[in-house]
Amino acid sequence: MSDTPPDDDAVPSARALLKERDYLMFWGTRWTGSFASQIQSVAMGWQMYAIARQTRSVEESAFLVGMIGLAAFVPVFLLTLPAGEAADRYDRKKVLLLCLSGEIVSVLALAIATVNGYASPALLLVIAALFGASRAFFAPANTALGPMLVPRKLLPRAIAWNSLAWQTASIAGPAAAGLLVARSAETAYFTTFALYGLSAMLVMGIRANAKPETNPGSRWQLMKEGLAYVWRQKIVFGAISLDLFAVLLGGATALLPVFARDVLHVGPEGFGILRAGPAIGATLVALWLAANPIRRKAGLYMFAGVAVFGLATIVFGLSKSLWLSVAALAVLGGADMLSVFVRQTLVQLVTPDHMRGRVASVSSVFIGASNELGEFESGVVARLLGPVGAAVFGGVGAVMVTALWAKLFPDLRRADRLE
Repeated sequence: MSDTPPDDDAVPSARALLKERDYLMFWGTRWTGSFASQIQSVAMGWQMYAIARQTRSVEESAFLVGMIGLAAFVPVFLLTLPAGEAADRYDRKKVLLLCLSGEIVSVLALAIATVNGYASPALLLVIAALFGASRAFFAPANTALGPMLVPRKLLPRAIAWNSLAWQTASIAGPAAAGLLVARSAETAYFTTFALYGLSAMLVMGIRANAKPETNPGSRWQLMKEGLAYVWRQKIVFGAISLDLFAVLLGGATALLPVFARDVLHVGPEGFGILRAGPAIGATLVALWLAANPIRRKAGLYMFAGVAVFGLATIVFGLSKSLWLSVAALAVLGGADMLSVFVRQTLVQLVTPDHMRGRVASVSSVFIGASNELGEFESGVVARLLGPVGAAVFGGVGAVMVTALWAKLFPDLRRADRLE
């Protein structure tokens, strides 16, 4: 028998996650919910562009597609602080169920309106705003619930598998949406309705106590405490703000309906393939990270990921080939996954459980700004420079932000071990 003591710092096998029943339920609801939201997002973008092109130019129609992102972001921004406070005060499972109920109602309303011929750009923007309001509360509660369901040593692997759930759904979702939209928009919406229902059932299957420790103080005091914590933790602030500005500028995926229809001329099926491109690369990287978590030089990995993200965006913007575009989007998605993994692990490891909801809400508004406002920014720039010019502009901007943040946040650049 060996006298060598066990290595307390050893990372448990990924198979250990399979023994955590509640985590498996959580992973399932994360996958089905992400799959549903991907189908809904693709269908709404395609439907908006199709309706707009009946009476408007390519540039004006691209602008309206970008407006969906703005409509979804505004409620996220306005509700961020109360959403984070709610995730740290109330049962996180109940918060998730309320959010899923809102998403079920909104997508059902959109499906019925489409069937009856009432769909319009105005209605799509209203539904996007309702969806954004639900997601404002969903994101911090979901992020804060995950770490409650696994031992701390399993958290880095759980984060990688959480990302894998989202990324695999992001592969299947756009591809499925392309097929569903080719049949009819209402088919896509009714499918989304069923998936949200399944996600809610999985949440109800989680048995663990999901109510956080009681936090003393008024709601306003707790919200201010969350903001102050993020500001003091410069590594956390630097990580989430880097993601904000890089993806805000490099949001080429918002223009995929335009590229599919009027640049590459590949139709709704090609649109689904393009939408799956980033998730293909992200899934491959997530699988690698799930089996081989980053041990050293985490900050450098994060900056490298954002820089490659920007360069791949430039290649996508200049491409005239469907398969080169898909390859560029795959590289883009893989690089983004690398930076997201480092950011999420850093934020969740350094944040105490009683503050995870508030910190996650701040992080989610940054992510929402990068995604939804990124769509809006891409629409505006496409209105001025055209879709190709907008994509190249965004890629160059992402590379420049990477260099600037490396200088402004040296502690983030020097971050080493994810523990």
